[in-house]
Amino acid sequence: MTRPRRATRSDIPACAQIIANWEAETDYLPEGPGAVRLVEIIGEAFDKREIWVTGDPVDGYMSIDPEALKIGGLYLARRGQGLGKVMLDTAKQSRDFLWLTVFAPNTRAFAFYRREGFRMASRMPSGAEGEPGVIRMEWERGA
Repeated sequence: MTRPRRATRSDIPACAQIIANWEAETDYLPEGPGAVRLVEIIGEAFDKREIWVTGDPVDGYMSIDPEALKIGGLYLARRGQGLGKVMLDTAKQSRDFLWLTVFAPNTRAFAFYRREGFRMASRMPSGAEGEPGVIRMEWERGA
């Protein structure tokens, strides 16, 4: 298994495609912005975020807002093979607290984050038209 590495700008198209594929496979979300727009979105946030990838070619992507201590996204092209755990372990290495949101219908992700020590902190309404509500989950070292 490939260890996560910090992303470079040349990784952005692969990261965008992983997200676009996930959005296309997810029946509870409205149509996403697509890979071309996602390249722009990731590019605009690149210098403000800690972005990690796995694989060659890239098959996993994680974005962390280092100021808010929020995992903004964790997307994998290959699920169920331990990549998510490796990515989260990387995020936890130098932190005592992290939080993220999970779409309420995404029970697989919710269960994964619970196994990784995250607890449900609150439920929040949808952030965008046609999207389901989200669950805020938090992780604290030693909790």
